[in-house]
Amino acid sequence: MGPADAIRAGFADSFVPEARWEGLKAGLCATGNWKRIADAAETLPPGALEAAAADIDRAFGGERLGDIVRALKADGTPFAEDALRRLTKNAPLSMACAVEMIHRLRGTASVRRALELEYRFTHRAMEHGDFLEGIRAAIIDKDRNPRWRHALEAVPAVDVSVDVSRMLMPLGAAALNLEEELA
Repeated sequence: MGPADAIRAGFADSFVPEARWEGLKAGLCATGNWKRIADAAETLPPGALEAAAADIDRAFGGERLGDIVRALKADGTPFAEDALRRLTKNAPLSMACAVEMIHRLRGTASVRRALELEYRFTHRAMEHGDFLEGIRAAIIDKDRNPRWRHALEAVPAVDVSVDVSRMLMPLGAAALNLEEELA
């Protein structure tokens, strides 16, 4: 992901070329004026995400992973074929959880809430997810042929929903604690 795509996706606010970093840091330290970042930023040409925005919106607007897979299969464009090819390499349960997290966070997202959901998933990934199968296929056997518990489109939606819900349930005493503990 290049800088223009990182900005479009919300991972960054602006792009400052590396050649300007030292001057920017010095100016920020001297004045404390964060608006200097905007002054040092460079306007970038649109990235790949901008060019593919209509395709992305059309294909990835579904409520569940199955909706996305069906939309891509029905589309038939080179974009859809490439996206579907890429999806087939990933663990279906992990992707279904990611789609659910996006829906849960949409409109009310906070970093704290996003980290909490991600932590719930990560906490349970080895026990209930396909993490270990991915490790086996990529690192141990190196066959690059994972046998996921769920097929990309063959699993009934209710089965995926139950597993997604289980992965994202609150953790109780094991919940992520972002509060600083003072000694």
